[in-house]
Amino acid sequence: MTAKIIALSLAALSLALPAVAQEGGDPAKGEKVFRKCMACHAVGPDAKNKVGPELNGIVGRVTASAPDFKYSDAMIAKGADGHVWTPEELDAYLADPKAFVPGNKMAFAGLRKEQERADVIAYLATFP
Repeated sequence: MTAKIIALSLAALSLALPAVAQEGGDPAKGEKVFRKCMACHAVGPDAKNKVGPELNGIVGRVTASAPDFKYSDAMIAKGADGHVWTPEELDAYLADPKAFVPGNKMAFAGLRKEQERADVIAYLATFP
């Protein structure tokens, strides 16, 4: 199972970065959008889990796989099914987290603007 997860993650990552660029996301603008996320999430070399998991390597990562974070049963089930956070999947999740993964713990209502989602995904992609 672990080899399958690693293979899926690597495959998704190889597709993820070009997909973000094609979406027109701007990492600099995404850094500003990410301020809405910082109360619960962190990125960067010193990132640690908060209320939500740290998001380094989220683009291309298997769902519910950040070490030492207690995920909801809904997220654990999604990850167990082999779900990977591609830019497209992140976009759908960030638009409406509760609808995308019913039963997840994230209280954030989502980012309604498509460009904001593209920007924040491009920003997150800069943290492998």
